[in-house]
Amino acid sequence: MGSCSTWAWQELLVLLSSVWLWVGSGQPTPPGSTHTPGPQLKFRLAGYPRKHNEGRIEVFYNDEWGTICDDDFTLANAHVLCRHLGFVAATGWAHSAKYGKGIGRIWLDNVNCAGGEKSIGDCKHRGWGNSDCSHEEDAGVICKDERIPGFKDSNVIETEQSHVEEVRLRSVVSGARRQLPVTEGIVEVRYKDGWAQICDEGWDSQNSRVVCGMMGFPAEKKVNRNFYKLASKSQPKKKRREDVGSKKRLFTERQQLNYRLHSVSCTGTEVHLSMCAFEFYRGNTSAACGAGMPAVVSCVPGPLFATGNAHKKKQRQQQQSQPRIRLKGGAKVGEGRVEVLKSSEWGTICDDRWNLLSASVVCRELGFGSAREALTGARMGQGTGPIHMNEVQCLGTEKTLWSCPFKNITQEDCKHTEDAAVRCNIPYMGYETLIRLSGGRSRFEGRVEVAVGAGDGDQPRWGLVCGEGWGTLEAMVACRQLGLGFANHGLQETWYWDASNVTEMVLSGVKCAGHEMSLSHCQHHGTSLNCRNTGTRFAAGVICSETASDLLLHAPLVQETAYIEDRPLHMLYCAAEENCLSSSARLANWPYGHRRLLRFSSQIHNNGRADFRPKAGRHSWVWHECHRHYHSMDIFTHYDILTPNGTKVAEGHKASFCLEDTECEEDVAKRYECANFGEQGITVGCWDLYRHDIDCQWIDITDVKPGNYILQVVINPNFEVAESDFTNNAMKCNCKYDGHRIWVHSCHIGDALSEEANKRFEQYPGQLNNQIS
Repeated sequence: MGSCSTWAWQELLVLLSSVWLWVGSGQPTPPGSTHTPGPQLKFRLAGYPRKHNEGRIEVFYNDEWGTICDDDFTLANAHVLCRHLGFVAATGWAHSAKYGKGIGRIWLDNVNCAGGEKSIGDCKHRGWGNSDCSHEEDAGVICKDERIPGFKDSNVIETEQSHVEEVRLRSVVSGARRQLPVTEGIVEVRYKDGWAQICDEGWDSQNSRVVCGMMGFPAEKKVNRNFYKLASKSQPKKKRREDVGSKKRLFTERQQLNYRLHSVSCTGTEVHLSMCAFEFYRGNTSAACGAGMPAVVSCVPGPLFATGNAHKKKQRQQQQSQPRIRLKGGAKVGEGRVEVLKSSEWGTICDDRWNLLSASVVCRELGFGSAREALTGARMGQGTGPIHMNEVQCLGTEKTLWSCPFKNITQEDCKHTEDAAVRCNIPYMGYETLIRLSGGRSRFEGRVEVAVGAGDGDQPRWGLVCGEGWGTLEAMVACRQLGLGFANHGLQETWYWDASNVTEMVLSGVKCAGHEMSLSHCQHHGTSLNCRNTGTRFAAGVICSETASDLLLHAPLVQETAYIEDRPLHMLYCAAEENCLSSSARLANWPYGHRRLLRFSSQIHNNGRADFRPKAGRHSWVWHECHRHYHSMDIFTHYDILTPNGTKVAEGHKASFCLEDTECEEDVAKRYECANFGEQGITVGCWDLYRHDIDCQWIDITDVKPGNYILQVVINPNFEVAESDFTNNAMKCNCKYDGHRIWVHSCHIGDALSEEANKRFEQYPGQLNNQIS
């Protein structure tokens, strides 16, 4: 009935969006105890969006609140701080101001705890107030949601929940007709063990925009408020039932309303409702919101999530003009490294001043909701090519990132280790409820089981996926649908995971492109099951991983090192044994004569977030006596010469006889070396160099006539090893061959240019940007 409307409370909620937990020195304090002399320490959790047991850690020292820098921060530090806050331990910690930047002093830096200290002041650190950090480095903690027995919160702001964590849209359409995503409904906030409504008095489109952004939608639209009025009133069940039955049969329940918030006032740029100004109802709310009704919101879905005619219209609009922004390297839809198109070339954004406002402009421009996270430090892998923008400072209202103020940069300003990335809010589609794993040693692996026949309220029937043709691309989609990141392996046999009572094969012929959100979006046989081996041992399985490698070729080096060599046949016996020459070489007059070879160096970088390892372990590597080395991958790279109409006129391939770290970036240590039958792979931040003067590092062009051609190099062409991004695995060059010399120019990664620039480069239709067949 009453409401708390003081400016102090409102300001507190807007700034912190959460309850702050103030406690003493971190140990249970029995009544009447005395504190030891010295500065009184208090601690609190702050920031957004967060749960009650996580947040930016703030410490009260010398009569002033301040933060702790994340330099050298460890889980042991978090343990000590969580005990200060009354929790038994920490489960994690966060860096780079994940919960927002604090204000005021940065009290502690380079904190180094063993984990058993009674106070953070007992840990090693640089001294109170001695820091070289900015608030962009504020540390956060995630505490185990278990309180220390007997712990007293001596400075709790209030005993009632006074923050907004979880928000949902409750559709009032009956279950049989309800479709995902839910784009319209009553806005509800989590309160205690249930949900509560928001009074719509003063509710406007800016508030709706914030809610839609949280739900994963880029925009809001006007809602028919009268449609909801009959259902919104708390009324006896018998009263006005005929009216409701005749005009509002879509409504399925009449419930006593429980209002929690009122006077919500957003600017429209907030990424979470908790950042808006609002007030709580206190005490008995039975007569609350007398002149209003529950807030109702209607959202406009982005092209990926639109259905019906709207979907087709948006797809046509997208095809007419190429977007000038994209996300790369993310495991899930709506996350990735931000790349922008400038002067027909894709480039990245430096993370200086990168924040949620700018990230939200990116997300909405791409058809998602507001940003959930603004990531810095190349958290989604490093890009290549130019860095187009720096110090982007959006207001949050811009339609496109290019409308935001930013600085052009020089190479000295930023490196790709500072590439900005985002995680966007996306609509809930329920795809993860239609797939599960069984039999694995952890939740990241197992035999794939899918639900079929789950429509119209029927109970789903679980079954297996045929392993025939199942590979890395299909596994990528399965892991994405499961919410488990990237695929590490796609397995065609899973006899060792035979732990489930599900034995029926229900899906076969699955063939994915790799970008789909669900296996149901891939090609498959439908209800016409066609699987030669239907036994459970031949069911498909996956091993998922939160990170993945990302290989790409250093294009300029190919251009700089390309040349022609006429090599005598008597020097090519080993190369012929490994099929590194064209088929006509078999008809040559061995050992007399020669083959004309286009030679070049390949420098292959791993710009991902996990080491690139060959699919086969050392026990199954193949020894080649002639060259006297092991092959860890039979085909690691394809080399092709294409005519302007796309016809292949010459080809070569390179086996990975030695995947190792030739060189690495500064501060990155080499891990893989082939000598003495060592482990093979490419570490993140390192590259493997295949020099132009080693066997098979060529294309046999003996039979190629003079003319204009395209040189194409494709790494990991058969998708044998999972990567975060396969679209950058191809490199293309123009080359002009006059019968004696060759000129290789305009080398670039396959997805580095705009569609228009690629058409100009290729000069023929039919070969889409980096679609290798």
